[in-house]
Amino acid sequence: MAVQDKPGLSLRTPDRRDGAQIHRLIEQCPPLDLNSQYAYLLLCEHFSPTCVLAQADHQVLGFISAYMPPAQADVLFIWQVAVHPQARGRGLGLSMLQTLLRRPHLSHIQFIETTVSPQNQASRGLFAALATALQASIQELPLFDRHLFAGHGHDDEPLLRIGPFQASRVWARTDCAA
Repeated sequence: MAVQDKPGLSLRTPDRRDGAQIHRLIEQCPPLDLNSQYAYLLLCEHFSPTCVLAQADHQVLGFISAYMPPAQADVLFIWQVAVHPQARGRGLGLSMLQTLLRRPHLSHIQFIETTVSPQNQASRGLFAALATALQASIQELPLFDRHLFAGHGHDDEPLLRIGPFQASRVWARTDCAA
């Protein structure tokens, strides 16, 4: 079943009441780094306009945290994309990204940036699909070398940069699930 066909599915901005459920979701989504509950509360409180929560039947199925870097007005940095194990393989990650880019206050975005370890093939596939949907190129550039993580056994985190594109024009031409 495609994600848009799931009864009762809503894709919305999160609020502070969602913080604990988001924390539990991230716990179930390795290899994502689990941040403190406080970090997820802050995301819901301060960055909700650039985050997406997927929910059905009062269960959190997905979450995207994102923000606009202060010195890059046309960039949306995607921090984490989490999809509950029971909801994977149905296009929920791509639907959440598309929903985010359809928001009117983000119509000026021309680039998506994110970091994805070389071993995380699921995330790499998601962002390749997004680049295809946006009819945009995707570049990989060095960013965070594993040595910067102070010996915590973390992989390299290269930057993936998708763009340029005009979200408002691309989504108007395509039939994408909200």
